[in-house]
Amino acid sequence: MLIHPQFDPAALRIGSFAVHWYGLMYLLAFMQFLMFGRLRVRAPRYQALGWTYKDLENLLFAGVLGVVLGGRLGYVLFYMPIFYFSNPLNIFKIWEGGMSFHGGLLGVLLALWWFAKKKKTSFFVVSDLVAPLIPFGLAFGRLGNFINGELWGRPSDLPWAMIFPLVDSIPRHPSQIYQLLGEGVLLGIVLWIYSSKPRRIGQVSGLFLLGYGVCRFMAEFAREPDAFLGLLGFGLSMGQWLCIPMIFFGIYLLRHQSDDAHA
Repeated sequence: MLIHPQFDPAALRIGSFAVHWYGLMYLLAFMQFLMFGRLRVRAPRYQALGWTYKDLENLLFAGVLGVVLGGRLGYVLFYMPIFYFSNPLNIFKIWEGGMSFHGGLLGVLLALWWFAKKKKTSFFVVSDLVAPLIPFGLAFGRLGNFINGELWGRPSDLPWAMIFPLVDSIPRHPSQIYQLLGEGVLLGIVLWIYSSKPRRIGQVSGLFLLGYGVCRFMAEFAREPDAFLGLLGFGLSMGQWLCIPMIFFGIYLLRHQSDDAHA
């Protein structure tokens, strides 16, 4: 069996100053957004719409705010509302952990809506630009989860099962790696290839919602549910229940969005 290496949470220490792995993963996620986003805005269909690299930087800034605020509020509302409503000051203690992808997604959607209004363009034009850039950023986040030894999997007897010593001595699914490969690398490659040709407005966004929803839903079967929630109705986790509307809305966008193709 494999044993988690128990990495030092800090990637770099200089005296009392430390750069933590998870913060570094966020930085790498934002860097890849700008790097691959530059290629996206250079495409003829976005050049025809007047997109510039400055637009991409502004979009990233708005998206970061959406991720942080939405991710935190999503965790508060979806996972531990009673605790945080009883201890409201704890909502601001982000350094203690507690972020929700689905809350972060809602925050990003609001940021995209704001940017689309400012740019005077369709919301789905903006979301189609951004969608292929998100999975690779998620992959860095899941790598950070693995390095920190958090969000571990359910018990398993598979050859690659891993013991997380800070949890217990039971071999478990390295579910962080499953998510890194599924909703991160695989979905990113599929979206990049799919978006390389003109699609109806909203289709790229729809494929992201469908692809992420399916990958996350499947990975949750190997991921240990939050101890304070456990499994909910029909034996599904909170993460799986939150993925279901994503899947249906993704299918809707793929099938029913505007027939107007990108320029």
